Amino acid sequence: MTQKYQGYKRLKFDYPEERILRITINNPDRLNALDADGHRELTYVWEEVNKDRDISAVVLTGEGKAFSAGGDFDMIENIMDDPKTRLETWREAKDLVYNILNCGKPIVSAINGAAVGAGLVAALCADVPIAARGAKLVDGHTRLGVAAGDHAVIIWPLLCGMAKAKYYLMTCDPLTGEEAERIGLVAKVADADKVMDEALDVARRLANGPPAAIRFTKYALNNVLRMLGPSFDASTALEMIGFSGDEPREGVAAHKEKREPRWDQDCPI
Repeated sequence: MTQKYQGYKRLKFDYPEERILRITINNPDRLNALDADGHRELTYVWEEVNKDRDISAVVLTGEGKAFSAGGDFDMIENIMDDPKTRLETWREAKDLVYNILNCGKPIVSAINGAAVGAGLVAALCADVPIAARGAKLVDGHTRLGVAAGDHAVIIWPLLCGMAKAKYYLMTCDPLTGEEAERIGLVAKVADADKVMDEALDVARRLANGPPAAIRFTKYALNNVLRMLGPSFDASTALEMIGFSGDEPREGVAAHKEKREPRWDQDCPI
């Protein structure tokens, strides 16, 4: 292991094959939920990956039976309670998406189980998302009581169309990996015990291909996403505004108490 990837708390690194770096979200006791350290690491590791001339492709996955259960409740409550934390989280939420888009190395995500929140961001913003058939993908923002920020506005309408994007982002209905592949949200689907093999096969082909041609292709295609930057930035800002209100407090309480949330319908907007 090179020194550049030492010191991470929630990510682990290995090289399953020459010039392929595997990044594993590593908090299996909590379904790889991301605390503040994990969110920060997942956001900024791509800057190091981009500069690493010893690798040509990346595989991103989760340890154990989940990809990532998203942000943990301690982190969410800190966002609600502290304005400075909200601003820092807004910056990180934008940086996570843009850092993945701006990373020159092709990224393959092996979505081995549940993918929610920031984990889902990284999974779907990868260049080639590959999901296990039974993996559960859900953008749970509105269920929590905030706008669907993070990555949703920049990529869901392009991947699966506006009608499907609106439906799943407003209702928070979960998708299996199989359904996600059917509507175009992920590139490929595989049996649960084969999803890593499939991801490594794609990463191997990319790592052994012409590097400049592949990276220029990624850059050019991602310009389509960059054009949606203003809409994306607005969505993340609206998400953070929501964290200052009452709806996420009810959303968190409902999650913890395992009940349906009771929303105040007297909304002035």
